[in-house]
Amino acid sequence: MELKSRSLVGVSVCLLLCFSLSYGTKEDLACLKSIKDSLEDPLNYLNSSWNFNNDTEGFICKFTGVECWHPDEWHPDENKVLNLRLTDMGLKGQFPRGIRNCSSMTGLDLSSNKLYGPLPDYISKLVGFLTSLDLSSNNFSGSIPSNLANCTYLNSLKLDHNRFSGQIPPQLDQLGRLKSFSVAS
Repeated sequence: MELKSRSLVGVSVCLLLCFSLSYGTKEDLACLKSIKDSLEDPLNYLNSSWNFNNDTEGFICKFTGVECWHPDEWHPDENKVLNLRLTDMGLKGQFPRGIRNCSSMTGLDLSSNKLYGPLPDYISKLVGFLTSLDLSSNNFSGSIPSNLANCTYLNSLKLDHNRFSGQIPPQLDQLGRLKSFSVAS
């Protein structure tokens, strides 16, 4: 009886891991497609590199600016986006809402582009597990969302050289892991 229950537990864990890995892949694919669709790319960095007509394992890990999670040496091209570094690409548009689908992402760098508009009030629901967020040198405006205080894993938050107005939300004091914070104009 004990052997059957151990086998059943083993099979259950294996199925759970298999389904969660494929789910993460679909989510990250949806994330990157959404980002590409929501941003103008006048310098063709994304348009030339982000080709979704490929079905080989790990193909999104070869996209410009995408760094993937490598759970072990047996799967070096696992389709889980760990970091997204789209720095100085001339990208235009508002903060990409589809970013929420990159559920394994810990770093987001959209600095030195031409992004504009307010940051979403619910930004922590989109990027809640980031350790690093760099939105510096864009044209974001409005107030800095107090909801950023719910991004409790943040070590680095760079919002400088934008057009933010108002006070720095006092709730950001709750970010106990924060080592680097810049917001100067």
